[in-house]
Amino acid sequence: MLKPLTSVALSLLTLLFSQAATADVFWFVRNEDGSTNWQYVANFSSGILFIAVSITALRLFFSRRQARRYNNELEEIRTQLELRVKERTATLEAEIGEHRSTTARLRSSEAYITSILRSMPLMLIGLNKQNRITQWNHRAEEISGMASDTVLGKDLWDTYPTISVTPMQIQQALDDNETLTIKYSQRGQYHFDITIYPLQDQVETGVVILVDDVTQRVQNEIMLVQRDKMSSMGEMASIMAHDINIPLRAIIKDVKDVRQDLTDEPIDAEGLSEVLEDAVIRGQQATSIIDNLVNFSGSGGGDKTEANMVDVIDHSVELANDVLSVMPGLRFKDVKVNIDCPEDVPEIPCYITEMQQVFLSLFRHSCYALGRVDDDEHSPIINIEVTVFYDNLWVRIQHNGRGISLEEQKTIFEPFAADGDANGQYDAGKRLSFSHFIIVEQHQGQIAVTSDPDVGTTFHIQLPLR
Repeated sequence: MLKPLTSVALSLLTLLFSQAATADVFWFVRNEDGSTNWQYVANFSSGILFIAVSITALRLFFSRRQARRYNNELEEIRTQLELRVKERTATLEAEIGEHRSTTARLRSSEAYITSILRSMPLMLIGLNKQNRITQWNHRAEEISGMASDTVLGKDLWDTYPTISVTPMQIQQALDDNETLTIKYSQRGQYHFDITIYPLQDQVETGVVILVDDVTQRVQNEIMLVQRDKMSSMGEMASIMAHDINIPLRAIIKDVKDVRQDLTDEPIDAEGLSEVLEDAVIRGQQATSIIDNLVNFSGSGGGDKTEANMVDVIDHSVELANDVLSVMPGLRFKDVKVNIDCPEDVPEIPCYITEMQQVFLSLFRHSCYALGRVDDDEHSPIINIEVTVFYDNLWVRIQHNGRGISLEEQKTIFEPFAADGDANGQYDAGKRLSFSHFIIVEQHQGQIAVTSDPDVGTTFHIQLPLR
């Protein structure tokens, strides 16, 4: 509203001044006589001035009011901006705090991982695709005698040429993108397990080499194997000594009888001949037992031989007829042996003499169990079954003698030191630890027993075909 009024006043003033430029400016206040009525001029000028002042006052009033409104709006905007700045500042401070916390955790994790890598008991070496060292832990420093800060970024073989890893092996792990495991022995004195694995999902490809010094572990394992072998040999020697003792006693008895008969008159030549013949047979049986012991002790440690397990069993049965025919009670030749096997049994790699010893021990156990059956109508039988199932050869030896209790089954393959019970009776059921050693350790197979005290016993042998 102020703007139109101001415009009207300005228009009037402009009109007046424009007319003043061309005519008498006071024409409208002239008297009839041509004189000027200055009272009218003063009234008119004051009215115009009052209108201009009023208009200016109104304009100033409304301008001030509008300025105040603008100031209030600006103040509100400023308040909102300050609030937003405070909120954003708080958000940034929270983000900065979270970032600092994350950075601290990352540094802690990095320090933890670095501590793990440096404290590993294995030699750890990291390589990039140029075979330059990126990781060199504390164990690597101890073994090589070189600090990590002196080898990082350098070529592995230029820095440590005696390492038991070749560039071809590194390249093989990278090409195959698979973990490569290497066993390294140096003159039988040092043993290392070396693992090379490529880094996955990394911007820069490379490999990590782990070198584990397993010398002490291998030596301990060798000592355990040797101890088991010696335990088995001692057990077998004890069994053989027991078997040898029987024919030797018979031979001594025959010699004493011959010596006694030589003092009689007249001399019974036919009786002496029978006694001497019996002594010769006993001596041959003792020789067979000793030969078997020598063959067993001298075998092993070499290469395995491809053999047909049925032939090994047949030869073991023949050996048992000699060795186990001098034992007290039931003799092996009085036992009916049934062998059931297919015609196309494949050959398997094995130590033939050791396997014969296993079968001989199982036959001995069967003879003792069959001899403990107190039944005159009992027919002692040993059934041998050979089958092939997938990649394994199975041999089952079953007899119908006295079975094994559950407690005895738990310990039948454990070594025992006792030679007999309180009455001096030999318990063959406690002499199968070396059979377990031969099957499991030397042939990587399995041996188990199932038995019922009133039915009989079955031994299950599993041997890998390859």
